[in-house]
Amino acid sequence: MKTTIKHFFIFVEHQALSCLFPVFLFTMLALSHLFTGVLPRYDFMLIGCLLIQAALYYTGIETKDEVLVICIFHLQGLLMELFKVHYGSWAYPEFAYIKIGGVPLYSGFMYASVASYMCQAWRRLNLQIQNWPSRYVTRTIGILIYLNFFSNHFIPDVRYGIGVLILYYFWRSVVVFHLQGKAYHMPTILAFMLIGFFIWLAENIATRLGAWRYAYQHHAWTVVDYQKISSWAFLVIVSFIIVAELKLLKDSTKPSPVLSV
Repeated sequence: MKTTIKHFFIFVEHQALSCLFPVFLFTMLALSHLFTGVLPRYDFMLIGCLLIQAALYYTGIETKDEVLVICIFHLQGLLMELFKVHYGSWAYPEFAYIKIGGVPLYSGFMYASVASYMCQAWRRLNLQIQNWPSRYVTRTIGILIYLNFFSNHFIPDVRYGIGVLILYYFWRSVVVFHLQGKAYHMPTILAFMLIGFFIWLAENIATRLGAWRYAYQHHAWTVVDYQKISSWAFLVIVSFIIVAELKLLKDSTKPSPVLSV
């Protein structure tokens, strides 16, 4: 019992350390109102994110490979932001000097913060995945999810059909994480949903702080649509697949379906 309690607090500690980038991001959002007379909030956020990223790298909290993954997610997120803002899914109503197509450049760091968490947690918890589907399956599902974020503006949303594929191919997959040499197991699908749920909670905080606004939040803030939990879970799956694929690419000499750092 004592060991279980001890491991629980170690797990919480690792999770907290893995969330440093997101925590700093939300802290800046909360403080950004204090600097509006000096610098537009979105520009303040961009400068702050760049400084935080540099600090995490030069202090050794993030590795060179992790920074590369974060950059990939920043570009991926920025592309989605440009598309979604163009089609009115949400908006950044405040002025900023560094804005492209109505999208402040700091917005990509919100996606990068998810990648930062995943990379950090993967390394700190010595993550492994058992019964991971084949590369063909994971890549196909990842592409379908990402394309659906764009295509649902032109054709019916097929997320639930993709969800059936995820349940079918990932139901046997298990995440294994280690605490002081002891292995713990969690269904991969459950991990996807839990991370998506907590990102949705963070999104409510972010919109409350004015990071961005959905169309139904322009007049008064309200809770983010619950359907966004599934959207974030799908984004987590894409993110997880990208990180897993990059790790497999780096260690391509291991044909085993178990992914490890």
